[in-house]
Amino acid sequence: MTGKFIVIEGLEGAGKTTAINTVARILNQHNIDDLQFTREPGGTPIAEALRHIIKNGLDNEPLTDKAELLMLYAARIQLIDNVIKPALKAGKWVIGDRHDLSTQAYQGGGRQLDKTFMVTLKEQVLGNFKPDLTLYLDIDPEIGLMRARTRGELDRIEQQSLPFFERVRQCYLEIAKQDRTIITIDAGKSIDDVTKQIEQILTKWLTKQV
Repeated sequence: MTGKFIVIEGLEGAGKTTAINTVARILNQHNIDDLQFTREPGGTPIAEALRHIIKNGLDNEPLTDKAELLMLYAARIQLIDNVIKPALKAGKWVIGDRHDLSTQAYQGGGRQLDKTFMVTLKEQVLGNFKPDLTLYLDIDPEIGLMRARTRGELDRIEQQSLPFFERVRQCYLEIAKQDRTIITIDAGKSIDDVTKQIEQILTKWLTKQV
């Protein structure tokens, strides 16, 4: 099999780290060992610098919603062109912690940015590049934020209001319904149940890639 790009998506506290480890384990069980892990925003020196600004701000200067969006795409294309595409070309399987679906949900749904502007920007920056498979971990925002708070201080994005995250979730669900490469997983269940869901979905998907 040639290299594939698998992305894990979800709200804060949905359990993305556990899901990523589960995906890696299952791939290893199928003799897929050459893995590249990425995260967004981030993954290259420039992208990581942009991540810091997006997550924490800079010198108390207000970060506008459109500037945030443009920074995300700048970080994303750095990662795609310098890490993801070369890895896929070399036959590696890439496991991503977030990708463009996050931007559609957070900036499109949460920030409520103009849809036409977002579609145009996405097409210009990404073209037809997209993940082969996306696992969306769906969770009630209140539960997810409670989990996130146990990890420590919340960053700039995590401090948004509950209605913001409710809009994000709704956008995730709407997009997932329209794209067969996105599979929704109930992340509100126990870790064991979520792990079993991922195992079943990924194992079934892998049999179709042979």
